[in-house]
Amino acid sequence: MKNLLNLFFPMVCEACNDALSDNEVLLCTSCRHHLPVTNFHFNDVETVKKTVYGRVKLENATALLHFTKKGIVQQILHNLKYRGHESIGEFFGKWLGAELATIDAYKNIDVVVPVPLYRSKLRKRGYNQVAKFSQEIAKALNAEYNDSVLIKIKSTKTQVFKARTTRWKDDGALFNISENKSLAGKHILLVDDIITTGATVEACAAVLLKIHNIKLSLATLAIAD
Repeated sequence: MKNLLNLFFPMVCEACNDALSDNEVLLCTSCRHHLPVTNFHFNDVETVKKTVYGRVKLENATALLHFTKKGIVQQILHNLKYRGHESIGEFFGKWLGAELATIDAYKNIDVVVPVPLYRSKLRKRGYNQVAKFSQEIAKALNAEYNDSVLIKIKSTKTQVFKARTTRWKDDGALFNISENKSLAGKHILLVDDIITTGATVEACAAVLLKIHNIKLSLATLAIAD
């Protein structure tokens, strides 16, 4: 059946758009081999933290892949965010989740919270590109998944190509929380698709850290070099 479907609707690589062979899933063997994996959570715990150094206190922080302009990770993220390919988030969520589950620093995560979209963008896109990525990480860590506590209350433009030193130039808060009692004292893992300037993390942390006695960690699919 799979061979028949591929004959009429060939599956293509999410990075290079070449046809996938029967034993390949989502990415061709060549692109998977060339993925710029960071391994930060195994051997470099400080790089992602430095993105928000002095602005947000993070217990732990990691990103699975390096992002460079016009690289294969940009194409993968484009397909995830704008072409409805939510299976990308599921694929990489399982990958990162399985790795984090082997690391003591992530075994005490209580709740996984995805960075939300502004309501008009969510209606237009139809899904939050971070949702399935976050859900799979939560499953791997045996943690609660909560996508209702953090609410985006202002729309913003993408930060992907802005300088790392650039911050949101905004007169008010970008996010709010729906409630805080159920998360008091918990270790929260904030999850996003990409970290660039650190501004989104800072804005989310500004409201999450109002919750009594929480710890905050971060995981993203990619980090901009």
